[in-house]
Amino acid sequence: MKFLRFLLPMAVALSVSLAAWAHAYHASIMELRFNPEKQRLEMALKIFTDDLEQELSAGKPRPVRTDQLTRAQLNPLLVDLLRRSVQFSARPNEAALPLTLVGLQKEKDAYWLYFTAPLPAKAAGVSLRHQLLLATFPDQMNIVNLEAKGQKQSLLFREGETQQQLKW
Repeated sequence: MKFLRFLLPMAVALSVSLAAWAHAYHASIMELRFNPEKQRLEMALKIFTDDLEQELSAGKPRPVRTDQLTRAQLNPLLVDLLRRSVQFSARPNEAALPLTLVGLQKEKDAYWLYFTAPLPAKAAGVSLRHQLLLATFPDQMNIVNLEAKGQKQSLLFREGETQQQLKW
């Protein structure tokens, strides 16, 4: 029991330190799953709240504060951001697949955005153009973890590397 009382504060301190360290490098994480039964991509995208608010505020007369908006006000802003920043297509240089925002989860200092994209029949992969926050933060890194057909792969998107092929 004494060990657990000792370990818990250390674990909390470590997680806080890691969150601060990761954020210093401006990163987003996308968990991407191919769902063959529904023939679609299912995504969860984690983005820090302050970075999200800065991006949503660009070009607006007043800063956007997510905690001051209703879901009805916030959802269209998020959909617009996703459609501009994260584009899936069946092949490079084809029209982007439509994205549907299906949910949103607020954490202490970040949001998880949940969305889907339908896939053409018998798709064996997609082209992903991922440029979230790259215009705002030159050091931005967008990490994508793909799970499809029992295989996992990770990709890194950053300035100069915004489009990659994902295959399954």
